[in-house]
Amino acid sequence: MPKLDRLFRILMEHKASDLHLEEWQKPKMRLHGAIREIPGEDVLTHAMILELLSEIVDEGGWERFKKTGDIDFAYSMGHDARFRANYYRQFYGLGAVFRHIPSKIVPLEKLDMPDTMKTFGEFQSGLVLITGPTGSVKSTTLASVIDYINRHKVKKIITIEEPVEFIHTSQKSMMIHREVGLDTESFASGLKSAIKSDAEIILVGEMRDRETIMLALTAAQMGILVFGTLHTNSAAKTIDRIIDVFPMDQKNQIRTVLANTLQGAVSQQLLKSADGSRRWVAYEILLRSSALGPIITEGDVSKLTSEMQTNRAKGMILMDDCLLELVKQGRVTKDDAFMKAVNKAGFMARLGVGPAMV
Repeated sequence: MPKLDRLFRILMEHKASDLHLEEWQKPKMRLHGAIREIPGEDVLTHAMILELLSEIVDEGGWERFKKTGDIDFAYSMGHDARFRANYYRQFYGLGAVFRHIPSKIVPLEKLDMPDTMKTFGEFQSGLVLITGPTGSVKSTTLASVIDYINRHKVKKIITIEEPVEFIHTSQKSMMIHREVGLDTESFASGLKSAIKSDAEIILVGEMRDRETIMLALTAAQMGILVFGTLHTNSAAKTIDRIIDVFPMDQKNQIRTVLANTLQGAVSQQLLKSADGSRRWVAYEILLRSSALGPIITEGDVSKLTSEMQTNRAKGMILMDDCLLELVKQGRVTKDDAFMKAVNKAGFMARLGVGPAMV
């Protein structure tokens, strides 16, 4: 049994989300958003961390790590758990972080999200984006949406990830997982192949470059339902991020394509609960409406705020409105909500407090 499995079991016993290993430091875990040392562990020498890291990666992956200084992969601890691993070199030596991937996918019906999320499983084509900073459970939300489709629809679904995280067993749908670096060279090459393979739904683990974004938009135009992720924290910033990837002479064309294909966007952030016992998801939800296309085409995303407020009854919600609800419910503190707010001045006014009081 790899020696790392012992640390993974400690992580799961504490219900922590991440394991952090750094050369010349003690092992640490992230619990409810805070990083803390694992009690009773020794400082990791070079020889110790080298042994821990080399045990769970294959020879080819280890050689890539030694050559490039970075590697991402998934590790399965038997049937008990899976972990997303990231190895890297840093100033003091070697380091690694492991994200615990729950062995069971949370059904969409039991996720801490509104029923509106089921809408995404009903779309026939277009682009749906799940966005947020690293660690905002975007992958968990996406997995729940794909699971919902898998259980209720007869579709061919291809996921392109680096690495593959949640494993979906084919139910009503046909599930195909492809891992960047193992099954396909890149997200772009995986997307090109998926477009040609009669897929009805494609999940792109990360839309990180212009070519991948362009291919995702092309697939959505062709009648495929495309799910993707971005590192943005609001609907307006999500739209701007996609447009800004392209040069000036292409921006109008991309606005038109995005205006015709964007079905919805969900932005997520995680906040520590007021009692420190767990974390809550704050979210912003944008859905397609008659006004969305013109707003994107005209490049006036400032109108999104009023559009989302007007359509609150249809399932749309602004991030700051969701944060305010979490505060009123006593689930999170005013301080933590303020730090995540998009319009901080307006959020303070709605809380009825001044800057010094938050």
